[in-house]
Amino acid sequence: MLESDRFLAWYFVIVWGSGFLATKVGLQHAAPFTFLTLRFAVGIACMLVLVAIVKPRWPSSATETAHVVVAGLLMHVGNLGGSHYAQYLGMSAGIVALILATQPLLTAVLLSRTGERLGTLQWVGIALGLVGVALVVWHKIDVDAMSRGSLTAVSVSLVAITIGTLYQRRYCASVDLRSAGLIQFVASALVLAPLAWQVEGFAVDWSPRLFAAIAFLVVFASILAVNALHTLMRHGAATRVTSLLYLTPIVAVALEWRLFGVVPSALSVAGIAITCAGVALVTRLRRLPQPDLET
Repeated sequence: MLESDRFLAWYFVIVWGSGFLATKVGLQHAAPFTFLTLRFAVGIACMLVLVAIVKPRWPSSATETAHVVVAGLLMHVGNLGGSHYAQYLGMSAGIVALILATQPLLTAVLLSRTGERLGTLQWVGIALGLVGVALVVWHKIDVDAMSRGSLTAVSVSLVAITIGTLYQRRYCASVDLRSAGLIQFVASALVLAPLAWQVEGFAVDWSPRLFAAIAFLVVFASILAVNALHTLMRHGAATRVTSLLYLTPIVAVALEWRLFGVVPSALSVAGIAITCAGVALVTRLRRLPQPDLET
Protein backbone atom coordinates (compact mmCIF):
# COMPACT_ATOMS: atom_id res chain seq x y z
CA MET A 1 0.00 0.00 0.00
CA LEU A 2 1.31 3.46 -0.93
CA GLU A 3 2.09 5.85 1.92
CA SER A 4 -0.66 8.20 0.72
CA ASP A 5 -3.14 5.33 0.71
CA ARG A 6 -2.00 4.27 4.17
CA PHE A 7 -2.68 7.78 5.46
CA LEU A 8 -6.11 7.84 3.80
CA ALA A 9 -6.93 4.44 5.31
CA TRP A 10 -6.15 5.52 8.85
CA TYR A 11 -7.92 8.85 8.36
CA PHE A 12 -11.02 7.03 7.16
CA VAL A 13 -11.00 4.60 10.09
CA ILE A 14 -10.57 7.31 12.74
CA VAL A 15 -13.16 9.70 11.31
CA TRP A 16 -15.72 7.01 10.48
CA GLY A 17 -15.42 5.61 14.00
CA SER A 18 -15.73 9.09 15.49
CA GLY A 19 -18.87 9.62 13.44
CA PHE A 20 -20.81 7.20 15.65
CA LEU A 21 -20.37 9.59 18.58
CA ALA A 22 -21.08 12.71 16.51
CA THR A 23 -24.27 11.11 15.19
CA LYS A 24 -25.30 10.16 18.72
CA VAL A 25 -24.96 13.81 19.73
CA GLY A 26 -26.84 15.09 16.68
CA LEU A 27 -29.80 12.74 17.13
CA GLN A 28 -30.33 14.19 20.61
CA HIS A 29 -31.33 17.47 18.95
CA ALA A 30 -33.08 16.44 15.72
CA ALA A 31 -34.83 13.34 14.38
CA PRO A 32 -32.95 11.33 11.71
CA PHE A 33 -34.40 12.73 8.47
CA THR A 34 -34.31 16.28 9.85
CA PHE A 35 -30.75 15.87 11.09
CA LEU A 36 -29.61 14.47 7.74
CA THR A 37 -31.39 17.24 5.82
CA LEU A 38 -29.51 19.84 7.87
CA ARG A 39 -26.30 17.89 7.36
CA PHE A 40 -26.66 17.82 3.59
CA ALA A 41 -27.77 21.45 3.42
CA VAL A 42 -24.52 22.45 5.12
CA GLY A 43 -22.68 20.00 2.88
CA ILE A 44 -24.11 21.64 -0.24
CA ALA A 45 -22.95 25.06 0.95
CA CYS A 46 -19.43 23.74 1.58
CA MET A 47 -19.26 21.91 -1.74
CA LEU A 48 -20.47 24.97 -3.67
CA VAL A 49 -17.51 26.91 -2.31
CA LEU A 50 -15.09 24.06 -3.08
CA VAL A 51 -16.43 23.58 -6.60
CA ALA A 52 -16.23 27.32 -7.30
CA ILE A 53 -12.56 27.31 -6.29
CA VAL A 54 -11.25 24.11 -7.90
CA LYS A 55 -13.63 24.00 -10.92
CA PRO A 56 -13.74 20.19 -11.21
CA ARG A 57 -14.88 18.24 -14.25
CA TRP A 58 -18.62 17.60 -14.31
CA PRO A 59 -20.23 14.37 -15.53
CA SER A 60 -20.04 14.30 -19.31
CA SER A 61 -23.51 12.89 -20.00
CA ALA A 62 -26.95 12.45 -18.52
CA THR A 63 -26.21 8.75 -18.04
CA GLU A 64 -23.06 9.46 -16.03
CA THR A 65 -24.97 12.00 -13.93
CA ALA A 66 -27.69 9.43 -13.28
CA HIS A 67 -25.11 6.92 -12.10
CA VAL A 68 -23.67 9.52 -9.70
CA VAL A 69 -27.15 10.23 -8.32
CA VAL A 70 -27.98 6.55 -7.82
CA ALA A 71 -24.69 5.92 -6.01
CA GLY A 72 -25.29 8.97 -3.82
CA LEU A 73 -28.82 7.95 -2.87
CA LEU A 74 -27.58 4.49 -1.89
CA MET A 75 -24.61 5.78 0.11
CA HIS A 76 -26.30 8.76 1.78
CA VAL A 77 -30.07 8.27 1.91
CA GLY A 78 -30.15 4.47 2.17
CA ASN A 79 -27.08 3.96 4.33
CA LEU A 80 -27.22 6.96 6.65
CA GLY A 81 -31.00 7.12 6.75
CA GLY A 82 -31.20 3.47 7.76
CA SER A 83 -28.45 3.51 10.37
CA HIS A 84 -29.65 6.79 11.92
CA TYR A 85 -33.24 5.61 12.08
CA ALA A 86 -32.23 2.31 13.70
CA GLN A 87 -30.57 4.24 16.53
CA TYR A 88 -33.53 6.61 16.73
CA LEU A 89 -35.86 3.62 17.22
CA GLY A 90 -33.76 2.40 20.14
CA MET A 91 -31.15 0.08 18.68
CA SER A 92 -27.84 0.56 20.47
CA ALA A 93 -24.83 1.95 18.64
CA GLY A 94 -23.07 -1.35 19.37
CA ILE A 95 -25.67 -3.40 17.50
CA VAL A 96 -25.64 -0.94 14.58
CA ALA A 97 -21.84 -1.06 14.41
CA LEU A 98 -21.81 -4.84 14.56
CA ILE A 99 -24.38 -5.33 11.79
CA LEU A 100 -22.75 -2.75 9.51
CA ALA A 101 -19.36 -4.35 10.16
CA THR A 102 -20.55 -7.37 8.20
CA GLN A 103 -20.23 -5.30 5.01
CA PRO A 104 -16.79 -6.75 4.12
CA LEU A 105 -18.27 -10.25 4.33
CA LEU A 106 -21.21 -9.26 2.12
CA THR A 107 -18.83 -7.49 -0.28
CA ALA A 108 -16.60 -10.56 -0.46
CA VAL A 109 -19.56 -12.84 -1.21
CA LEU A 110 -20.76 -10.56 -4.00
CA LEU A 111 -17.32 -10.07 -5.55
CA SER A 112 -16.37 -13.73 -5.32
CA ARG A 113 -19.01 -14.22 -8.01
CA THR A 114 -17.65 -11.47 -10.28
CA GLY A 115 -13.94 -12.23 -10.52
CA GLU A 116 -12.28 -10.90 -7.35
CA ARG A 117 -11.33 -14.24 -5.85
CA LEU A 118 -10.33 -14.56 -2.22
CA GLY A 119 -7.87 -16.96 -0.69
CA THR A 120 -8.63 -19.16 2.31
CA LEU A 121 -6.68 -16.92 4.68
CA GLN A 122 -8.62 -13.87 3.51
CA TRP A 123 -11.90 -15.60 4.28
CA VAL A 124 -10.45 -16.49 7.69
CA GLY A 125 -9.51 -12.82 8.14
CA ILE A 126 -13.05 -11.68 7.33
CA ALA A 127 -14.49 -14.15 9.83
CA LEU A 128 -11.98 -13.11 12.52
CA GLY A 129 -12.82 -9.45 11.94
CA LEU A 130 -16.50 -10.10 12.47
CA VAL A 131 -15.87 -12.12 15.64
CA GLY A 132 -13.57 -9.39 16.96
CA VAL A 133 -16.12 -6.64 16.38
CA ALA A 134 -18.76 -8.73 18.14
CA LEU A 135 -16.50 -8.98 21.20
CA VAL A 136 -15.69 -5.25 21.14
CA VAL A 137 -19.32 -4.13 21.16
CA TRP A 138 -20.73 -7.04 23.19
CA HIS A 139 -21.10 -4.96 26.35
CA LYS A 140 -23.31 -2.50 24.46
CA ILE A 141 -25.70 -5.00 22.94
CA ASP A 142 -29.29 -4.63 24.10
CA VAL A 143 -31.33 -7.43 22.56
CA ASP A 144 -34.57 -5.90 23.88
CA ALA A 145 -33.95 -2.84 21.67
CA MET A 146 -33.87 -4.96 18.50
CA SER A 147 -37.36 -4.17 17.26
CA ARG A 148 -38.57 -5.22 13.82
CA GLY A 149 -38.41 -1.60 12.67
CA SER A 150 -34.84 -1.02 13.84
CA LEU A 151 -33.68 -4.32 12.35
CA THR A 152 -35.29 -3.39 9.04
CA ALA A 153 -33.67 0.05 9.10
CA VAL A 154 -30.15 -1.19 9.81
CA SER A 155 -30.54 -3.97 7.23
CA VAL A 156 -31.46 -1.35 4.63
CA SER A 157 -28.35 0.57 5.67
CA LEU A 158 -26.10 -2.49 5.26
CA VAL A 159 -27.43 -3.39 1.81
CA ALA A 160 -27.35 0.24 0.66
CA ILE A 161 -23.74 0.96 1.63
CA THR A 162 -22.53 -2.36 0.19
CA ILE A 163 -24.28 -1.93 -3.14
CA GLY A 164 -23.61 1.81 -3.24
CA THR A 165 -19.87 1.41 -2.77
CA LEU A 166 -19.64 -1.23 -5.49
CA TYR A 167 -21.99 0.70 -7.78
CA GLN A 168 -19.88 3.85 -7.55
CA ARG A 169 -16.75 1.79 -8.11
CA ARG A 170 -18.18 0.30 -11.30
CA TYR A 171 -20.20 3.10 -12.88
CA CYS A 172 -18.51 6.23 -11.50
CA ALA A 173 -14.87 5.19 -11.70
CA SER A 174 -13.79 8.22 -13.72
CA VAL A 175 -15.98 10.96 -12.24
CA ASP A 176 -14.48 13.82 -10.28
CA LEU A 177 -15.33 13.12 -6.65
CA ARG A 178 -15.80 16.81 -5.88
CA SER A 179 -18.48 17.52 -8.47
CA ALA A 180 -20.01 14.10 -7.79
CA GLY A 181 -20.18 14.93 -4.09
CA LEU A 182 -22.16 18.11 -4.74
CA ILE A 183 -24.58 16.30 -7.04
CA GLN A 184 -25.08 13.54 -4.47
CA PHE A 185 -25.66 15.98 -1.61
CA VAL A 186 -28.29 17.85 -3.64
CA ALA A 187 -30.06 14.63 -4.67
CA SER A 188 -30.02 13.32 -1.07
CA ALA A 189 -31.36 16.60 0.34
CA LEU A 190 -34.20 16.63 -2.21
CA VAL A 191 -35.26 13.15 -1.07
CA LEU A 192 -34.80 13.68 2.68
CA ALA A 193 -36.27 17.19 3.09
CA PRO A 194 -39.88 16.15 2.29
CA LEU A 195 -39.54 13.17 4.65
CA ALA A 196 -38.19 15.43 7.39
CA TRP A 197 -41.14 17.77 6.97
CA GLN A 198 -43.93 15.21 6.55
CA VAL A 199 -42.76 12.53 8.98
CA GLU A 200 -40.93 14.54 11.65
CA GLY A 201 -42.34 18.06 11.33
CA PHE A 202 -38.77 19.33 10.93
CA ALA A 203 -38.48 19.85 14.69
CA VAL A 204 -34.98 20.97 15.73
CA ASP A 205 -33.50 21.71 19.14
CA TRP A 206 -30.93 24.29 18.05
CA SER A 207 -27.76 24.12 20.12
CA PRO A 208 -23.97 24.49 19.74
CA ARG A 209 -23.66 20.70 20.13
CA LEU A 210 -25.90 20.17 17.11
CA PHE A 211 -23.86 22.58 14.98
CA ALA A 212 -20.61 20.95 16.10
CA ALA A 213 -21.91 17.48 15.21
CA ILE A 214 -23.09 18.65 11.78
CA ALA A 215 -19.82 20.46 11.06
CA PHE A 216 -17.75 17.41 11.95
CA LEU A 217 -19.91 14.99 9.98
CA VAL A 218 -20.10 17.22 6.90
CA VAL A 219 -16.48 18.28 6.55
CA PHE A 220 -14.55 15.37 7.99
CA ALA A 221 -16.93 12.48 7.23
CA SER A 222 -19.29 13.18 4.31
CA ILE A 223 -16.71 15.11 2.28
CA LEU A 224 -13.20 14.03 3.25
CA ALA A 225 -13.77 10.49 4.58
CA VAL A 226 -16.13 9.43 1.78
CA ASN A 227 -13.66 10.79 -0.79
CA ALA A 228 -10.88 8.88 0.98
CA LEU A 229 -12.95 5.67 0.80
CA HIS A 230 -13.63 6.00 -2.92
CA THR A 231 -9.99 6.91 -3.61
CA LEU A 232 -8.89 3.76 -1.79
CA MET A 233 -11.49 1.73 -3.70
CA ARG A 234 -9.95 2.93 -6.95
CA HIS A 235 -6.46 1.93 -5.82
CA GLY A 236 -7.11 -1.47 -4.25
CA ALA A 237 -9.28 -4.54 -4.00
CA ALA A 238 -12.75 -3.74 -2.72
CA THR A 239 -12.77 -6.44 -0.04
CA ARG A 240 -9.48 -5.29 1.48
CA VAL A 241 -10.59 -1.66 1.51
CA THR A 242 -13.98 -2.34 3.08
CA SER A 243 -12.30 -4.57 5.68
CA LEU A 244 -11.15 -1.28 7.22
CA LEU A 245 -14.73 -0.84 8.40
CA TYR A 246 -14.02 -3.54 10.97
CA LEU A 247 -11.78 -1.04 12.77
CA THR A 248 -14.36 1.76 13.10
CA PRO A 249 -16.26 0.32 16.10
CA ILE A 250 -12.89 -0.02 17.85
CA VAL A 251 -12.28 3.70 17.35
CA ALA A 252 -15.74 4.43 18.74
CA VAL A 253 -15.04 2.36 21.85
CA ALA A 254 -11.64 4.03 22.36
CA LEU A 255 -13.16 7.50 22.07
CA GLU A 256 -15.91 6.63 24.53
CA TRP A 257 -13.21 5.58 26.97
CA ARG A 258 -11.25 8.79 26.44
CA LEU A 259 -14.14 11.28 26.33
CA PHE A 260 -16.81 9.70 28.53
CA GLY A 261 -14.84 7.41 30.82
CA VAL A 262 -16.50 4.23 29.52
CA VAL A 263 -13.76 1.69 30.26
CA PRO A 264 -13.67 -1.23 27.78
CA SER A 265 -13.95 -4.70 29.27
CA ALA A 266 -11.35 -7.45 28.94
CA LEU A 267 -13.66 -8.98 26.33
CA SER A 268 -13.49 -5.77 24.31
CA VAL A 269 -9.69 -5.70 24.48
CA ALA A 270 -9.57 -9.28 23.23
CA GLY A 271 -11.93 -8.31 20.44
CA ILE A 272 -9.66 -5.45 19.40
CA ALA A 273 -6.71 -7.83 19.07
CA ILE A 274 -8.75 -10.38 17.08
CA THR A 275 -10.13 -7.68 14.79
CA CYS A 276 -6.68 -6.29 14.05
CA ALA A 277 -5.46 -9.79 13.22
CA GLY A 278 -8.40 -10.32 10.87
CA VAL A 279 -7.84 -7.02 9.06
CA ALA A 280 -4.14 -7.83 8.74
CA LEU A 281 -4.95 -11.15 7.05
CA VAL A 282 -7.25 -9.49 4.55
CA THR A 283 -5.00 -6.53 3.73
CA ARG A 284 -1.45 -7.90 3.91
CA LEU A 285 -1.76 -10.62 1.28
CA ARG A 286 -0.63 -9.98 -2.26
CA ARG A 287 -2.82 -7.97 -4.56
CA LEU A 288 -5.48 -10.12 -6.18
CA PRO A 289 -6.40 -9.93 -9.88
CA GLN A 290 -9.06 -7.27 -10.40
CA PRO A 291 -12.17 -7.76 -12.52
CA ASP A 292 -12.66 -5.48 -15.50
CA LEU A 293 -14.82 -2.74 -14.04
CA GLU A 294 -14.38 -0.11 -16.72
CA THR A 295 -17.40 0.96 -18.73
